[in-house]
Amino acid sequence: MSANPIYHLKDSYFFEVPKGIWRQGWKTLDEVPLFLRNGSPEIHDVAAFNHALDGKILIPQPFAELESLYAVKSGFGLSKYMLLELLIAGLMLLIFTWVASRLRSGAAPKGPLLNLFESMLLFIRDNIARPAIDEHGHEHDNDSNGDDHHTSHAGGPARAHAAVHTGDRFVPLLWTLFFFVLGCNLMGMVPWAGSPTASFSVTLALAGVTFATVVVAGMLKFGFFGFFGNQVPSMDLPLPIAIVLKPMIFAIEILGLGIKHMILAVRLLANMVAGHLVLLGIMGMISAAASYSMGMWATVTGISVVSSALFSLLELFVAFLQAYIFTFLSALFIGASVHQH
Repeated sequence: MSANPIYHLKDSYFFEVPKGIWRQGWKTLDEVPLFLRNGSPEIHDVAAFNHALDGKILIPQPFAELESLYAVKSGFGLSKYMLLELLIAGLMLLIFTWVASRLRSGAAPKGPLLNLFESMLLFIRDNIARPAIDEHGHEHDNDSNGDDHHTSHAGGPARAHAAVHTGDRFVPLLWTLFFFVLGCNLMGMVPWAGSPTASFSVTLALAGVTFATVVVAGMLKFGFFGFFGNQVPSMDLPLPIAIVLKPMIFAIEILGLGIKHMILAVRLLANMVAGHLVLLGIMGMISAAASYSMGMWATVTGISVVSSALFSLLELFVAFLQAYIFTFLSALFIGASVHQH
C-alpha cells in the first residue's frame, strides 16, 4: 500500500488500473486479505482499505501466503510478470504454430503477416546465427551415400556440395529468445501492464538459458573435459611457463564465462529500467508542479506530455534494439563454445 513511485517498476502481486475501472467493495474488515490488515495495523476502517486498494486487481494466490503486495511470505506466488510471461509464451506458441503450418508445404509465403515473420526468421538465421556461430560461414558435406551433388551449368556439369551451417541448429532457440525478449520489452508499452525484463530475476533466467546452451553445446562438441580445456587459448609455450600461466588463464576464463553471462542479464535489465525511470521522472514533474501556480502547472504538463510521447517512441526502438542485442550476444557466446580457440 506504499506510495513509493519506484514500486511501479517492481514485480507485484496485483495489476493496477485506473481507480474508476476497479473498485474493491469490501463490506467488512474480515473480507480484507489478512496480509493487508497485518501490514497496516493502524487502519481500522474498511473504507480506508477500499480507498487505498481501488484500482488494484489482486492476483489470487492458491499456492502462497503474501507478506505484502510485493513480497511472498511463504509458498509459490503468482506475480504480475509471471502471468505476462505466460501470456507472451502462449501468443508465441499460437503464432509459431500458425507460421510453421503455413510454411511446411514449402510454397511461397503469402500475406503481409506471414512475410513479416519469415523475413524476421531469415534475418536471425542469416545475420545473427550463421555469422556468429559458423566457423567459416558454412561447412561442406556430401550426402550419406558419398555421391557428389551436381548442377548443370553452361560449361557442363559441375560439382557442388550441400552447405551445412552449424548456426542453423540454434536458430529455433535464438528465434524464441528474440521474440520472447521483444514481447517482454513491448509489454512495458502497454498501459497497466509492465515489462517483465525490468525484473532482474527474468533477465537472469534468460541469461541462464544462454549459459546452459553454451555449456551443453560445448560439451557435446568437445566432451566434458574438452569443453573446459577449450577455454584456454592454444599457445605454444615452454613447459615451465605453461605450468604457471595456463592454470591462471583457465581460472580467468572460467570466471569470465560466468561474468559475461551475468553482464548479459544486467545489460538488458539496465536498459529497460532506465527508460521507465526517465518516463517516470518526466511524468512526476506534473505532480511536483501542481503545488505551484496554475500557469506553471499547465506549462509543465504540456512539456511533460510531449516529452513522454517522444521518449515512448524511443522506448519502442529500444525494445527492438535490446531484443536484437541480447540474441546476437547469445549467438556469439554459443559460437565461441562450439569452436576451437
